[in-house]
Amino acid sequence: MTSLRLTSLHVRKFSTPQSVDERNALCFGNRPSHPAPVRTVMSAVCRLWSRRAAPVSVAGARSFCLGLVRMNRASNDRSATVNLTYDVFDGKGEKTPLVFLHGLFGCKSNFHSIAKSLVQRTGRKVLTVDARNHGNSPHSPILTYEAMTNDLQHLLSQLRIGKCVLIGHSMGGKVAMTTALLQPNIVERLVVVDISPAHTSVHTNFHTYIRALKEVKVTGNLPRSTARRLAEDQLRKHIKEHTVRQFLLTNLVEQNGDYAWRVNLEAISNHMEDILNFPEFNQCYNGPTLFLGGNNSDYITSEDYPEIQRLFPNADIQYIPDASHWIHADKPLDFISSIITFLQS
Repeated sequence: MTSLRLTSLHVRKFSTPQSVDERNALCFGNRPSHPAPVRTVMSAVCRLWSRRAAPVSVAGARSFCLGLVRMNRASNDRSATVNLTYDVFDGKGEKTPLVFLHGLFGCKSNFHSIAKSLVQRTGRKVLTVDARNHGNSPHSPILTYEAMTNDLQHLLSQLRIGKCVLIGHSMGGKVAMTTALLQPNIVERLVVVDISPAHTSVHTNFHTYIRALKEVKVTGNLPRSTARRLAEDQLRKHIKEHTVRQFLLTNLVEQNGDYAWRVNLEAISNHMEDILNFPEFNQCYNGPTLFLGGNNSDYITSEDYPEIQRLFPNADIQYIPDASHWIHADKPLDFISSIITFLQS
């Protein structure tokens, strides 16, 4: 197995904070006494709080207002919770199950071979999950990380899984991070695969992918192999990478005699900025965390280290040599070994 290269990031170990200031330092890091204005438009309640509640600090008012905004948004998203489809690979052990979350345009089958191997090598139960608007899960016009987190919590509650190890790739990694930050009690350990809590548009061609998929026209009553070939010929004009075309083509399905994309392209397009961004948090997740990047990928860079350390103070960052953004596909054995080592640490 190719050895992993540990970055120069040194994670500070904090003792249990005894005061409000110490708790703020733990989760917020060293910040100015007057933080920058909140990006989200504050409600009237927040404005009144900020102006009239003199005894409350600026940081306290900001946290209160962000909390109201997040609670309101989470409440709206929760009302649209969908029942996610999933596959279970049963292990004989009693340890905490592993839950895999795929990336944008992906599906639960992306991790099937990885899941089977981990069941054999760890004895743990493994779940692979289809996100809303992906795979066989229901479609919804809403596609935010809060909504996807609520979907996941709903699924885990239905399955009576009180605690799990969350492993998320790309978009799924942001869902995993959001879940850990909002509901740390259900996340025993966290693995974030080739993504960071930062805006990722500089790395992506997702807008191009959506336009290309929308332009594909394939008539019904054709053999699946022929339909895929015709679709790929049309995608080739806009998407030069063969591996990307093959990945996107996994979403071509036959429905009522016609071929269509099973991903909800409208919802993805309408929420692309939500997907590329990451929610703002003032709390941190203190559980064991592994950020696993591909050495040939630039989704996790040194510029992301401070924010990773602020939100996940017990995080390690590792890179797998000769791996791109799709680490689990490029280097499956190294990927599996990294997860097993992390579980045993």
